[in-house]
Amino acid sequence: MKKRIGIIFGGRSVEHEVSVISALQVMENIDKSKFDAVPIYINKEGKWYTGNSLKDIKNFKNKSLKDAKEIIFTPAYNDNNMYIHPEKKGIFGRKILTTIDIFFPLIHGTNGEDGTLQGFLELMNTPYVGGSVQSYSVGMDKIIMKDVFKAHGLPMVDHMWFYRKKWSEDKDSIINSVEQKLKYPVFVKPANLGSSVGISKAKNKEELYQAIEVAIRYDRKIIVEQGIDKPREINIAVLGYDDILKTSLCEEPLGWEDFLSYEDKYINNSSKNNEGKNDSNNRKIPADISKDMTADIEEIAKKAFMAIDCSGNARLDFLIDEKENIYINEINTVPGSISFYLWKPTGIAFKDLITELIDIAQIKHREKENNIYSYDVDLFKRKELANKGSKI
Repeated sequence: MKKRIGIIFGGRSVEHEVSVISALQVMENIDKSKFDAVPIYINKEGKWYTGNSLKDIKNFKNKSLKDAKEIIFTPAYNDNNMYIHPEKKGIFGRKILTTIDIFFPLIHGTNGEDGTLQGFLELMNTPYVGGSVQSYSVGMDKIIMKDVFKAHGLPMVDHMWFYRKKWSEDKDSIINSVEQKLKYPVFVKPANLGSSVGISKAKNKEELYQAIEVAIRYDRKIIVEQGIDKPREINIAVLGYDDILKTSLCEEPLGWEDFLSYEDKYINNSSKNNEGKNDSNNRKIPADISKDMTADIEEIAKKAFMAIDCSGNARLDFLIDEKENIYINEINTVPGSISFYLWKPTGIAFKDLITELIDIAQIKHREKENNIYSYDVDLFKRKELANKGSKI
């Protein structure tokens, strides 16, 4: 019997559209002989829907999702399934639309990549693809993530951070602190967003001020990172769980100078490939780096993956300076399109990557079932609690 895979996507996030694209790609490429993909779409207002119209990008373009049904969930702890019901309650109770065996969260950014969705699925005791609440929340917060990486001795550029409230109270103090601790250029980022949203490069005090004003619109915590001269960006994906890990090929995005904006990554078709044709995904795979550097990046990537106790699939981004020093930039626990393009050259097809992620989800869930979650003790029968009128 085929497993029903609930593909959760969309969400109340600035990366909503990217999530939709990732989900549509997964639903299109999932092994249909093994799995039934059930779309579970969260709109920008936070309402949950399912329906076949959610499998066609044309319906999103035309905003024609009329046959999608608003839904609610009911957990079934005895068989690890999750029941999906229509939102409206009928006279004879709620109709069961379908059940879900395994969830595949593909919400990028807020409420999907920060551990909140994973917490919901943990409470429901249902298997799901990807890392734990802990790994996602740590991986999402660039400040906490860097603290964890530092504790594991991983190489990073210098950085500092502050709260939005502090900026509103004393802007001059923040500017002075940045200029004392770091050198221009610097990068200013919201601590909890991806896809380059809210990120700016500042080469002087005026640009720093403007960059912070942009970043504080997206998060209450702001991180400022030291820029490096003529950097090369190298990305790599890690797949697995615990210490059973493998790495993809390294890629190097081409034709960027400062950083890739949201529009550069997902909208613009301004770059050109070697044949002069437009190509928004202008990258070199494998990256033109030495075997030793490749090995170093692979080792650091695995250490970072394990440092936050990640599982499933993640993309890790690195910077290399002119002296070929390697710096880990961040881990992306829900990479766009699940980074299939990094695995394809290694012989792992998109379909097989999806299957492996689902397999890991089931292994992870079975492992969790080995934990003890209840401890029987006659606490309520203790004499001091049994006395009339006693209070804890």
